[in-house]
Amino acid sequence: MVPKLRVARPTDQLAAVVRFYRDGLGLRELGSFAGHEGFDGVMLGHPQAPYHLEFTSQPGHLIGRAPTADHLLVFYLPDRLEWQLAVDRLQAQGYSSVPAANPYWDKLGLTFEDPDGYRVVLQQAAWNY
Repeated sequence: MVPKLRVARPTDQLAAVVRFYRDGLGLRELGSFAGHEGFDGVMLGHPQAPYHLEFTSQPGHLIGRAPTADHLLVFYLPDRLEWQLAVDRLQAQGYSSVPAANPYWDKLGLTFEDPDGYRVVLQQAAWNY
């Protein structure tokens, strides 16, 4: 059995973060909730993937930006065409790549910053671990 993973993160900009990951990165909206014990949230991912991202907001609570430029999510896209389509989709939504804090990620990938300052690397390589 392979465990499933949920990465949950609060945000002050729920709508903007959802646009980045859904419209820019191409993840699907898997579910959402509003006013659930004081929280609103959206789950994004791919229906068959063993992971998804959950973004939440809580009115009246300030979250702030990412603590460093090296807080990353890395997506490995070994197929060159799929990788280029993902890059093009982000750029078409108005997101530009930024230099990675760790230059390793610039060798085979591009890094994009979400509205909260967290970064996503689109790595054009296979994940061999």
